[in-house]
Amino acid sequence: MADGTHQAPVLELDDIQGTLLRQRPSPYTGTYFLLRVDDPADGRRMLQRLLPHVASAARWWDPPSRAWLSVALSHSGLRALGVPQASLDSFPDAFHEGMAARAERLGDTGESSPEHWDAPLGSRDVHIAVTLFAPDEAALEALLEVGRAALRDLPGVQMIYRLDASQLPTKRTHLGFVDGIGEPDIEGAGVASILQAGRDHYGYLPGFGPTIKAGEFVLGYENQLGRLTPIPQPDVLGRNGTYVAFRKLHLKVADFRRYLHDNASSPEEEELLAAKMIGRWPSGAPLVLAPDHDDPDLAVDPTRANDFIYHEQDPTGLRCPVGAHIRRMNPRDSLTDTIVDVRLHRALRRGTTYGPMLPEGQLEDDGAERGIVFIFMGADLVRQFEFLKTQWANDGDFVGLGTEKDPLIGDNDGTGMFTIPHRPVRRRLKQLPRFAVTKGGEYLFMPGIHALKWIAELAA
Repeated sequence: MADGTHQAPVLELDDIQGTLLRQRPSPYTGTYFLLRVDDPADGRRMLQRLLPHVASAARWWDPPSRAWLSVALSHSGLRALGVPQASLDSFPDAFHEGMAARAERLGDTGESSPEHWDAPLGSRDVHIAVTLFAPDEAALEALLEVGRAALRDLPGVQMIYRLDASQLPTKRTHLGFVDGIGEPDIEGAGVASILQAGRDHYGYLPGFGPTIKAGEFVLGYENQLGRLTPIPQPDVLGRNGTYVAFRKLHLKVADFRRYLHDNASSPEEEELLAAKMIGRWPSGAPLVLAPDHDDPDLAVDPTRANDFIYHEQDPTGLRCPVGAHIRRMNPRDSLTDTIVDVRLHRALRRGTTYGPMLPEGQLEDDGAERGIVFIFMGADLVRQFEFLKTQWANDGDFVGLGTEKDPLIGDNDGTGMFTIPHRPVRRRLKQLPRFAVTKGGEYLFMPGIHALKWIAELAA
């Protein structure tokens, strides 16, 4: 601007799918559907039927959005729907190759390798992902009927996978921790700045900064490098879209509990060790602000729950270990003495739980499928999601920990360790096993709403 002040970008919220910029409410219940398109015309007809029900970021909290629906497409899905070759070629290589082809670099090896994934995850048969979520079963059933109607009399579209995901009664993950607390503050969107006390009540909450350029998450806007991230062509296809890394993770809850039990002398120490590995207490209270015991009141205070930094408040990790999960995924100011700009590697995260809870205190696995669906969204799969996995989750060099890996989601194999700084002598947990097993994953493109319409209206 002429006076030197900065003006935030005007995001086209009506064209951005709501799940990209708006957190889901709590409680939630929902379903992920994966579809295969055998007939392009039927696939486009289905998209036309779904379009009126796709929630935008502009009307997320309005009554019609009490239940919401989103749509994302794989590279093979775009091809199956008849998207022109020139457009297909304009997508980045990582998206074209797919997650399964890049599994080894992501740490998806051994029992997490694609050969062990749930079919059809990782295959070229996954074309369209439709996500339906609602705050209760009645609202979800109404949305499921929308999905059934969209598929009616369209034999050229087949549902090939369904995964139900609902919030646990504890409103925590299967490992017992509150999730989804810290999200980037996106310039022009105010996502992390919305006070949940009211949908019209806005204010900037401490600890969510620094604000990150919208182009890091939404295609068509300036990113942290001061330029536009290349977008698929034509512009109507790429603008207001984003890339999605969809991951189904089976959590070895019994193994996690047993590891804590075997390395602690009391239930209180077990809770402390778990908090050291995560970086927060079960309630969500951060160790940097509550180093000695859980503080549920702190955790539910939006003005305090994220109001901390590492380099100034906890430089050596005496409170929150430098290798803890949340410190790896968002180092905040920890890397101020390096050339790494943390803002270049943030990603939006949406997590949902699936499967029944393991009974409290049980240390033996019951064989049930349970875990979390991790959804990562951003404008650059390699610089954001893959960087997080390869450099911050599965490598310890960036924080001086050598070969140590993320204790929760790292590709640990029973030979690694986790360092807990302590005075006078640090503690090292050894023989760290893998607690999160990848059961499948996909790279998807979540188009803007106008882009979905463009695809749906492609000529035969």
